Amino acid sequence: MKKEYEALFKKIVKAYYEDDFDKVVNEIISDPNFDREEAKSIIATLCGVDVDKDDNYLYNLKKAITDYKVKERIVEKVGSCSDHCKDKDSGLTKCQLACPFNAIIEDKNFGNTYIDDTLCVDCGLCIDACDSGNFIDRIEFIPIMELLKNNKKVIAAVAPAISGQFGDQVTLDQLRSAFIKLGFSDMVEVAFAADMLTIKEAAEFDKHVSKDGGLLITSCCCPMWVGMLKRVYSDLVKDVSPSVSPMIAAGRLIKTLNPDAKVVFIGPCIAKKAEAKDKDIDAAIDYVLTFEELKGIFDTLDIKPGELHGIPSIEYASRGGRLYARTGGVSIAVSEAIEELFPEKHSIFKAVQANGVKECKEILEKAQAGEVDANFIEGMGCIGGCVGGPKALIPRENGREFANKVAYDSPIKVATHSDIMTQVLKELGINSLKDFQDKEKIEIFERTF
Repeated sequence: MKKEYEALFKKIVKAYYEDDFDKVVNEIISDPNFDREEAKSIIATLCGVDVDKDDNYLYNLKKAITDYKVKERIVEKVGSCSDHCKDKDSGLTKCQLACPFNAIIEDKNFGNTYIDDTLCVDCGLCIDACDSGNFIDRIEFIPIMELLKNNKKVIAAVAPAISGQFGDQVTLDQLRSAFIKLGFSDMVEVAFAADMLTIKEAAEFDKHVSKDGGLLITSCCCPMWVGMLKRVYSDLVKDVSPSVSPMIAAGRLIKTLNPDAKVVFIGPCIAKKAEAKDKDIDAAIDYVLTFEELKGIFDTLDIKPGELHGIPSIEYASRGGRLYARTGGVSIAVSEAIEELFPEKHSIFKAVQANGVKECKEILEKAQAGEVDANFIEGMGCIGGCVGGPKALIPRENGREFANKVAYDSPIKVATHSDIMTQVLKELGINSLKDFQDKEKIEIFERTF
């Protein structure tokens, strides 16, 4: 988040928390340093809602927060461009060069750029690329606060990449305390859902790949990777595992076991906000916050996870599920599951990983041409995987180190070794490995591409 937007976001959160919202919003839109209409757009986006900018703006804003409805566009352009950032060789602006999907179009009539909604996947790379702060992503915390204020059951589902993001010594138990202090009912690790998907991906590999050939394209956890497959390399979709992401699986799992619960995903990725709104899976996750946004909220409300007594939980996530945080983690987890569940197939398992948008495109082009020397492809749109996400708080090298440490310290080494997971799967009606090949029983883990 650009510094000026970060300051505004903190100001708005504090005002909403302290019931001083009307006064602060009026101060912001009356500030001579802002264009009034642009300020209204920025405030609405920071509040996570769509608002008519008429004379009843403040009323409309508060009503939209209370009656929050899904808004499809996540990344918005709120300012006008100039030619100062154009690359001399290509003639493209910084945001155009950053966009993997060529979704930022130049309007030659007005000397500006705009987002083509039919091409954009809301990855948010343009936000960091633009030095002028002309792009911003929608933040959903104010609608979340409405839920928390009304004492609803709201579960924080945290991405595996959260380890180390809020301090070297901050434990998952302390983060759980911080979420509860913020007003959440509890915190759960999405790594637990990743463990279930690991078993499913192992079963998919057994089904799709044999000694005579076959290919399984996985890493459904990355929306950019899925977006590339759906929009650019659609002829490879037949080889894609029909699995939902760990985020969606976690949301579905929580709501199946707790029908009244609301689920907020917290991770390092802007694109997850758009994934949560995809029509075929939009009932799983209610809201998404990034690590950066969460830090702003903790700072504003003076919540310091490192100073809290942790609230422990029984260990339930495995090493493999926690390794989903970084490139190569999915391959490791699935390989270990195949070795245990389908030992005869493990000898032919050959994985390859794509790291970042450039490598993802290269490996998918090779797959199209039948030139990939592997039968299991894992792709991550961000270099380093989720630990290298645009809204991570620490360098990706440090994120990988923390992810590895927490993962390899896990008492549960392989997904299949978790007694808690066995119990939960039974509650879902999944009682055997064979059940992972039953379309009805594993519907909770699947989607149609």
